[in-house]
Amino acid sequence: MSVAAGGCQLAGIDIAKSLLYTETGEMGGKDLRSGKFFSGKHRLTQLLRIFSQTVFFCLFLYLLLGTRHAGKDTIGAVERFFHFDPLLGAATFLASRTFFKAFLLGLVTIVVTALFGRYVCGWVCPLGSLHHFTSFLFRRTKGSKPRLQKDNHLGWKYLILVFIVIGSIFRLDLAGFMDPLSFLYRSFTAAVMPAVSMTIGAGTSLFLQVGLPYPGERWARYLQDLAGNTTFRQALFIGLIFLGVILLNGVRPRFWCRFLCPAGALLGLLSRWNLVRLKIDTSRCNGCRLCTLHCQAQATPHPNEKWNRAECMYCYTCASECPHQAISYPPGPAAADSHVVNLSRREVIFTSTLGLATVPLIALTGAERPSEKLIRPPGALPELQFLAKCIKCGECMKVCPTNGLQNAFHEAGFLGIWTPVLVPRIGYCEYYCSLCTQVCPTGAIQELTIEEKLQTRIGMAWIKKHRCLPYALGEPCRVCEQRCPTSPKAIQMVETRFSLPDGTTHALNAPVVDPELCNGCGVCETKCPVVDEPAIYCTSFGESRSEKELSFPEYGK
Repeated sequence: MSVAAGGCQLAGIDIAKSLLYTETGEMGGKDLRSGKFFSGKHRLTQLLRIFSQTVFFCLFLYLLLGTRHAGKDTIGAVERFFHFDPLLGAATFLASRTFFKAFLLGLVTIVVTALFGRYVCGWVCPLGSLHHFTSFLFRRTKGSKPRLQKDNHLGWKYLILVFIVIGSIFRLDLAGFMDPLSFLYRSFTAAVMPAVSMTIGAGTSLFLQVGLPYPGERWARYLQDLAGNTTFRQALFIGLIFLGVILLNGVRPRFWCRFLCPAGALLGLLSRWNLVRLKIDTSRCNGCRLCTLHCQAQATPHPNEKWNRAECMYCYTCASECPHQAISYPPGPAAADSHVVNLSRREVIFTSTLGLATVPLIALTGAERPSEKLIRPPGALPELQFLAKCIKCGECMKVCPTNGLQNAFHEAGFLGIWTPVLVPRIGYCEYYCSLCTQVCPTGAIQELTIEEKLQTRIGMAWIKKHRCLPYALGEPCRVCEQRCPTSPKAIQMVETRFSLPDGTTHALNAPVVDPELCNGCGVCETKCPVVDEPAIYCTSFGESRSEKELSFPEYGK
């Protein structure tokens, strides 16, 4: 009986696989639990790929969990993963017109990809590994069905890459929105890990309340401590985006990698002429197209002449699925007419024009005077340079010991979305801490020593006298003065006379801010006992990074 190819239904494919196994004898293999056929020759290669994905994903988690305050003044190179990403290095260089030397490590990725293909996407990338695993789950739970696809949407990620490059040329770093590492770190920092921590805490509390023994209580508390900060203003928004991207794997396996990833598009361009090619032995192949049906990257392994090596992630799923062992990957240069993603001239011109028209409009959204709430971390570059380098990864927010650094939303315009801002109502800038300056992967926040950080001003405090207890109610309060960390204190208690409602006067010590000493750390706003709307607040006025130096007149002059 001959096996139908191409458009056969899944039931027909299962029958075809059974017949192929019967005809080929020991050419293939069979999983006794699932009945799935696989090529014994490439089974080990697939297991090595899964092992590699697991190791690098665990490395990502190790570095992410290590990005926290552990009671020390310094932290290791927890941001090193980013420096192997050539998209981030190129976009940051073009946007800021400066090169961060740590991104020289991206040459490793470039060389490996140019010589051997997109092994980084298939074997290393932690977001790609997560997509691969969830795609596998969707397939095993019948949440998605494999089917033959055309390549008419594969060009989307290349158009996104064009848009990012045009933005970078105009000094707008848009890579942080879509880069896989930035996306993954941001999602885990602001949404996934806080949600996991809250779930563990709720489970522990439930067991304790009902009086049941909880054998994993010590581990639960340890994991909660590793998760670190758990309050993020945009956790729901960022979490829904992440969940949506994961659920897209139910529509197409590795949907993000196929259609949306600009880093994958860049590596695809670099791998077009790599030295590893796919070869189908025509004497064994019977045209069933199981390889194309189960291809994770939609690289079209069959027919051989249509194989797109720029899209192939070398996961070896096609070779493993082939019951005839007809697929191999010998070394060899690309053919002169090798198949590539078909991007029409009209699409490229339209995307370029859209980028040229949109980029200035994005830049104009930050042209107004900065928001009073735009308090950047210590060591942050001047605003335009900061936005040109910040990739919105969330590393500085993850390491902040007080949870004060949060994702910006409207404070800095569209381009400033998800960049770090200090929100004193949530947490303050710890006086003897400079960890956020040590973990920035692009230099948007310059590394500072503790001594340098103590001399850095990120803003200034202001008193709302109509809400301050001494000024408004004549009640004694000196919390802000007591918690002020500077020496001498930037908040001092000064004797002041107040008029009471009955016409009498009353003398009481009230807080006064010395603008020469205040560094804008926000601890006074965080600890103010007027909880609904603090009677003292901080703004970015007077920050050290401002291109306009500010001086304050001396008192009495």
